[in-house]
Amino acid sequence: MRRRAGCVYQNSYVTFEARFPMPRTKKAPAQTSPALIATPGQPPIVAIIGRPNVGKSTLFNRMLGKRTAIVDDVPGVTRDRNYADATYRNRPFRLVDTGGLDPSASEGMLALIKRQSELAIAEADILILLMDGRTGLTTPDQAVVRLLRGTTKPLFVVINKLDTPKVETLVADFYQLGTDTLYPISAEHGLGISDLLDAIYPLLPVPDENLEQATMPRIAVVGRPNVGKSTLVNAVLGEDRVVVSDVPGTTRDSIDSIALHKGRRYLFTDTAGIRRRGKIDRGIEGYSVVRSHLAIGRSDLGILLLDATEGVTEQDTKIAGIIIKQGRACFLLVNKWDLREGDSQARQEVEQELHRRFPFLAWAPVLFASAAHPDSLGQLFPTIDRVFAAFSKRIPTGALNKFLQEILATHPLPVRKGKPTKITKSAFITQVATQPPVFALFVGHPDNITPAYLRFLENRLREEYGFEGTPIRMLVRKK
Repeated sequence: MRRRAGCVYQNSYVTFEARFPMPRTKKAPAQTSPALIATPGQPPIVAIIGRPNVGKSTLFNRMLGKRTAIVDDVPGVTRDRNYADATYRNRPFRLVDTGGLDPSASEGMLALIKRQSELAIAEADILILLMDGRTGLTTPDQAVVRLLRGTTKPLFVVINKLDTPKVETLVADFYQLGTDTLYPISAEHGLGISDLLDAIYPLLPVPDENLEQATMPRIAVVGRPNVGKSTLVNAVLGEDRVVVSDVPGTTRDSIDSIALHKGRRYLFTDTAGIRRRGKIDRGIEGYSVVRSHLAIGRSDLGILLLDATEGVTEQDTKIAGIIIKQGRACFLLVNKWDLREGDSQARQEVEQELHRRFPFLAWAPVLFASAAHPDSLGQLFPTIDRVFAAFSKRIPTGALNKFLQEILATHPLPVRKGKPTKITKSAFITQVATQPPVFALFVGHPDNITPAYLRFLENRLREEYGFEGTPIRMLVRKK
């Protein structure tokens, strides 16, 4: 046993030595004793819950060791369940950040956020109930406690924002909950986090090193506000995983979700709608757009959603440019197609518009579907599989150079004016990277190679080897 700042630490639980009797109530949320939680093939889910603005996202970021969730003093910044993979002392778990829980909410955005928090509680294996030590035990806190009453899941009552020496005074009020085990922390300054993680540690299963880790495609769902990104993610998952509303800007953070299809796992990221720069408000919305850009960068491929009723806008082309600039695979999904199915000329008109507005995405597949009708999404996963395979494809060097010599026989390398070349047959090509595929062409005079010839070579590579839905990068090096 060790003592610090008036606290007693024993078996990773924190109990304050009160100088005066603390009130107790008989009715309180049950504290489950540590016991190993083992779900084969799945890490346990640890959900952070509490009323708005108690520091849930700050704790989420602190436990991850990185700034993942958007943090702001304005209540209601977090609206969806935000998932992230975490590891503590080599034991994995999935951490969930939730929106502020208001049990009294019955309509509007607060009701939608409440629903997301309730779903997080239902699916979680371990619950962290977070409260604000500076404000003390409030009526909304007590409402959240009543909502959790009777749960059999391990529940950790954590008191946040305790970064002053008067810890015992600030914590005293929370003993009304009837628990002898409280975890005082300061998520902002990292105080007490290790003690909380040490308490959770015995509940985390030991990972099975013999399990084969298959590559999981990471898909970012991107587009303008209100084109149906969250609806698509919910349709894929078969549940109301993210908040859906007709109000543009409902999704503020990039939300990760894992979908299982025919035994394979896929990580979908629902992103905030990307508006024109001049229409982006500073503050929370600005953070959201930045997070959308980052989500694209850490994905393998992006699904660019377009609104079938509005056509292709300039902003759609800019979002496509962001995907290509970051070297991600891509395909287009024309959403809300059910609203145009009665128009016999609609598909031809849209395809012509796509060809005109996206000449740089001629290699990207196009799907026509409606996220509101999951039955229309039958080609979604097959397309993801093909595009991800092309994104990860590697061509043997021998096959590449046989292919190159066949091309050079009819389309020799460009030469300097008046200076015949004798290096055509000695040109060499190799693939130097995947995700995206990168090819290096070695020639005697790199300055002779024109952009037009590189585009020709790229098109021939696509004809020969597919590379559906993925950008290709060509490098020219001196041999």
